[in-house]
Formats: sequence, C-alpha cells, structure tokens
Amino acid sequence: MHHPGPWRSTVSALFANLVGIGLARFAYSPLIPALVVEGWFEASAAAYLGAANLAGYLAGALSARALGRRLGPALALKVMMGLIAASFLVCAQPAPFAWFFIWRFASGLAGGVIMVLAATLVLPHVPESRRGLAGGLIFMGVGLGAVASATLLPLLLAQGMSFTWIALGLLCLGFTLAAWSGWPEDAVLPASTPAAPLKDSRLRALMVIYALNAFGLVPHMVFLVDFVARGLNQGIGRGAFIWFLFGLGATVGPVILGRLGDHFGFGRVLRGALATQVLVVGLASTTSQIGWLGLSALIMGSFTPGVVPVVLGRVRELLPGDFGAQRTAWSRTTAAFALGQAAGAYGLSWVFATEKAYPPLFALGAVALALALALELVVRRRNVSAPV
Repeated sequence: MHHPGPWRSTVSALFANLVGIGLARFAYSPLIPALVVEGWFEASAAAYLGAANLAGYLAGALSARALGRRLGPALALKVMMGLIAASFLVCAQPAPFAWFFIWRFASGLAGGVIMVLAATLVLPHVPESRRGLAGGLIFMGVGLGAVASATLLPLLLAQGMSFTWIALGLLCLGFTLAAWSGWPEDAVLPASTPAAPLKDSRLRALMVIYALNAFGLVPHMVFLVDFVARGLNQGIGRGAFIWFLFGLGATVGPVILGRLGDHFGFGRVLRGALATQVLVVGLASTTSQIGWLGLSALIMGSFTPGVVPVVLGRVRELLPGDFGAQRTAWSRTTAAFALGQAAGAYGLSWVFATEKAYPPLFALGAVALALALALELVVRRRNVSAPV
C-alpha cells in the first residue's frame, strides 16, 4: 500500500483542481476574444465552446463515482489530469467546431470527476480537526488557476494562438506529473448503500441550496468583467484588473472559509456565507461605482471556490464517519452545483440578450441566493435538535 503523507496528498489534490477547474475552465474564458479576433471561430461558436465545458462538468460529476470504482480513484484522477493536458495540446491548430466541442466537453468531464474524487480521496487521510483547512487548500487550486490564467494569457497570446494552447497543455502535464506520486490508496469500501445519503431531508435541501448558490455566483463569474469593460466603458485593462481581484479572492477564500468551518462548524459558516453573498450581489445590482464593484469581485471571488469546502464539510457533518456515503452525497451535490451553474449561465445569457442590461442579472443572482438562505434557515429550524 502506498501512503504519502496527508499534506503531500493535499498538494496533489490542489494541483488536480488547479488543472481541472483553474486551467481547464478559467483559462478558456480569456481565450474567447482571441479565438474570435484570430478568426478561429465566430463569437457565438466560441461561447458555445465555453458552455461545452460546463455540460461536460455535469456529466463528469454524475459519472465520477462509477469511474472511481472501475479504475480506483487515484488512477481515475491521473487519467483525468492527463486528458485535460491532451485536450489543450490537440486544439493547437484550427479545426472544425465539432473537434473543439468534443475536447472542451472532455476537459469539462475530467474537471467534474476531479471535483468529486480528489477531495473525497484525500480528506479521510487528514486529521479530523484539520479537514476544513485541507479542503480549503485543495479548492484554492481553482483560484490559483484563475490568477495564473489572468497573468499568463496576455504573455502567451502575444506568441500566437497555437503557442498558447501548447503552453497550457504542457503546464497541465507538468502539474499532472507533480501530483502523480502523491495520491493515497483508496481506503473506502464501495459497499456503502447508495440510497442512504438521500434519506436525510437536510442533505436533499443542501443540494438545492448549493444549486441556488451556484446560480447566484454566475453574474460575477461571467458578466462582471464585461459590465466594467463595456457596460461602464472602463476598457479591457480595467476589466482585467477586476478579474485579477476576483482570482485573488478565489485563492484565499477557500482556505479562510475552510478554517472557519473547522472552528465554528460548517452549517454556521454556510449560513454566514449565504447572507454575505445576498448583500454583495444585491449591492452590485444597484451600483456602478468601480470601487464597490472591485470590492464585490474580491468578495464573490472568495466565495466562488470558497463555498465548496464549506458544503463538503457540511456533507461530512451530516454523514459522520461513512466515507462511502459522503462520496455518494458529494457526487450528487456537485452535480446539483453544475446544474445551477449551467442554468445560471444559459438563463442569464438569455436575459442579457433580451434586456441588454447588467443590473437585472445581479438582481436575479441575489434572489437565488436569498432563496438558498431562506431554505437553509427553514431546514435548520425543522432540525433544531440535530447538529447545527
């Protein structure tokens, strides 16, 4: 049996999220304008390729457990990281839309598998009192990937589009190899009853809360930079700075929120996180002050991956000790998040195409978050005797 130390495993899982979400998803957003300008794709086709990654992510979240059982989680994670590296390398030349769609879908699928398996493989090997911190470090990879893509892409794109795809592929390959020997053997017996996790009404509610939270993150994740750059005529440079603030928040958010969960309990931190997001997204719908919008980018950036270790911690609180059931519940919860995110991305894009205005998008995001908070408070009142 191969037993790397818990922190070595945590670093491997951090690298996996950096590749799976940080680069596979977030490095694509800044590529969209370049793909259009260089004439590889029309604007609408480039946007659909972004959506292909989200659709793949949902498929990955749903198939992760089966894949983990078939290959073993450690091998599945190695294969998925390798698949993402390949997805960048094979897109280095202009090719038909279908070719790019398949590979963007594949990279999203790999990201969904990584999101479900990496943390649930590593966290059982981390001491109980440090699991929130370790979970935070793992999901910090998402923020690091967003910051890296915001920083590196202008430099890479100056060398040309093909060079950029190859460089990103090699970067992913490097992280794949760095993570390779850090995965622990899986200690979870797959014999856990798959139906068990959904009997608890609090877990079912948590899936809905997480989906609504995902919807509420979309305005900042997808539209804020465009709002600042074009909507407020502040230009691409100011928009890029806003994205940098978002990435900075995404790097520190998971670690801070994971640590708070270790101290105060994840249910309490989840309620605080939802209340804060309602206020921040609500404020963004009513202001065009660049300072406030920059602050909201930093705060919502911190919650975008930061809410992940909080909800994972909540799943572990509701299913203490049963790692198999935790993985089942986490897979379904991640799928709910993917659905909420996809609904937000498509739904709000449609609203934007109709309304041609940004404030309604943030208002709808705030409503989704307020519903999530209301549901969490109702469920908590029903189960007052159970763990807070």
